[in-house]
Amino acid sequence: MAHAERGMSAPPEVVFNTATDPARASAWLPAPLRSDGAPTPEIRGEELSARWRAPSPADLTAEIRVDPEDSGGSRIRFDLAGETGRPDADRLATEALDNLAREVADNLQAS
Repeated sequence: MAHAERGMSAPPEVVFNTATDPARASAWLPAPLRSDGAPTPEIRGEELSARWRAPSPADLTAEIRVDPEDSGGSRIRFDLAGETGRPDADRLATEALDNLAREVADNLQAS
C-alpha cells in the first residue's frame, strides 16, 4: 500500500467536493483509475471520505479522507492499494495529492 498526506489551505468541504467532482477527478487521480473517465467513487460524505476502484486488470483502489485543520484548512490522506509490489506506488500517491492541490486552487479561483 502507498500513502501520501498533505495539508491544504482550503476548507475540508471544498477539498472533498473538488476531489469527488467527476469533471475534476480525471485531472488528479492516478492514470490506472482514469480509464475512460474516472470511475464513480463510493462516497461517505459525512466522513469526507471516498474510494475509487480501477476496473480489472489494474486491481487498484484509491481512498481519500479529508479532515479539518485548526487553521481552517484541511489535512488530506490518500492511500493506494492493489498491484502489490508496484515500484512507483508512493510516487503515484504523492503526485495525486499534488494534482489535487492544483485542482483545488483552480476551483477556488473560479469561484
